[in-house]
Amino acid sequence: MKRYGHLFFDLDHTLWDFEANSRTTLREIFLAERLAERGVADPEEFIDTYEEINQVLWDRYENGHLNKEVLRVLRFRNTLLRFGIKDGPMAERMGRDYLASCPLKGTLMPGALQLLQDLHGRYRMHIITNGFDEVQHVKLKSSAIAGYFDVVLTSEMAGARKPDPRIFAAALKRTKANTDDSLMIGDNVRADMEGARNAGLDHAHFAPNAPIDPQATYVLKHLDDLRAVLL
Repeated sequence: MKRYGHLFFDLDHTLWDFEANSRTTLREIFLAERLAERGVADPEEFIDTYEEINQVLWDRYENGHLNKEVLRVLRFRNTLLRFGIKDGPMAERMGRDYLASCPLKGTLMPGALQLLQDLHGRYRMHIITNGFDEVQHVKLKSSAIAGYFDVVLTSEMAGARKPDPRIFAAALKRTKANTDDSLMIGDNVRADMEGARNAGLDHAHFAPNAPIDPQATYVLKHLDDLRAVLL
């Protein structure tokens, strides 16, 4: 089995349970804004609609066609419009509340904390994330895992987003790692797997509920599957 010295983790959907934390926050916003009184009867329909719209906008952001300020304005405005609500101040308030509350949620993916505890001291561990700089560090602190990582590199800090090879080159430079002793672990086929592959890193695809990347060095259906590779 190949030996690694450096482990590079994606954060959202890989360690930090983005879906669970986001949905909890959206339910809180639904109640706080009394959306049922505005005709939005089902909070789950509201959440599903938001997630659909946010994903489309996020894909545009990932491809460089949208900046984060516009994304943050449009995702709640467009969600409300889908329900026939045209209320700019409400959309702005919801956006602010979401950004303030969601990163404070601390739910991790199943097995994440125990795995990090077991890997700690055996490997140097780092984060490479496309998430926004001002919230990713809050997520790490809120979920009590910040102390496990030596370097946390966001796309804003690197000036490039995964899968751009420049963010991986920046990560290797900052950590003094090299491609031969580094492993990237993430859930996104394009950003994490293709990005790492093109940068020359081995890569483990965490795909608990999604089609696997057949080109990945390793495939993980549960984070505990990393134990066979690393422990």
